[in-house]
Amino acid sequence: MKRLVALLLFFFSFSFAKPNVIATYPWIGDLVREVGKDRVNLYVIAKGSEDPHFVVPKPSHIARMRNADLLIMQGASLEIGFLPPLLQQSNNPKIQPGSEGLLDLSQFVKIIEKPEGVSRAMGDIHPEGNPHYQLDPHNIPILARAITDKLCQIDEKNCTYYKGNLENFLTRWDTKLKGWDRDFEKLKGIKVIEYHKLYDYLIRRYGMVLVGTLEPLPGIPPTAKHVEELLTNSKDVKFILQDVYHERRTAQYVAQKLNAKLVVLPHDVGAVPEARDIFSLFGEIVRRLNQ
Repeated sequence: MKRLVALLLFFFSFSFAKPNVIATYPWIGDLVREVGKDRVNLYVIAKGSEDPHFVVPKPSHIARMRNADLLIMQGASLEIGFLPPLLQQSNNPKIQPGSEGLLDLSQFVKIIEKPEGVSRAMGDIHPEGNPHYQLDPHNIPILARAITDKLCQIDEKNCTYYKGNLENFLTRWDTKLKGWDRDFEKLKGIKVIEYHKLYDYLIRRYGMVLVGTLEPLPGIPPTAKHVEELLTNSKDVKFILQDVYHERRTAQYVAQKLNAKLVVLPHDVGAVPEARDIFSLFGEIVRRLNQ
């Protein structure tokens, strides 16, 4: 009888076990929360305030990945500096490239700025194109659906629950998106400079004009020569778009010289205190550009 009870308890606990989900970045984790809620165990590797290109691999990440059922990544080589060693040391066959437990979200959206060729002379450029696609709010529903489909694949018994949460999320997102679109419409045609090619999807979506970047090449710090050339060739620039993790002295100097406004924008959930979730991330971007 004791053996039977123990066996029943084992199967009961196994059948109701929550899938362990790893997200590389906070915005991905927030979409997992929206869909999975209390029926998944979630761990997020990076912090929203970090440079997403240079996340430090830690033993704590490896320990979590060893027991993961699903790893969700941004892809387009954004995690190339930290994810491969974590995957290798995790020794978890479920989440290795080509396995059912690895979801690369870059495969579901149109990636812009794909280079024809790649060399060191081009700076730290991504072969697949610009990886910061999450900053187009119109991409978010597509990505939420991809996450839902994958959760249904690895946890079929809760699929109806996940799909119900997705529909609720999409309804709320559609309402917010209509308002954001109206607010962003006011920015159409304005000229901007950004530090890194981080906000290109947002700029393209809403018809802003990118005059240049403070980096002479992606990943290469600003030089005096490049900044002076940028100042010479830039007119009627309204905003200097600055992220939270690069130095601000260069942006402050350029803003002063061009009589432009320096705007620090979040790029991820948690990048600034106001960006508490995926909704407030875009709400805060809109607020800062329209204040």
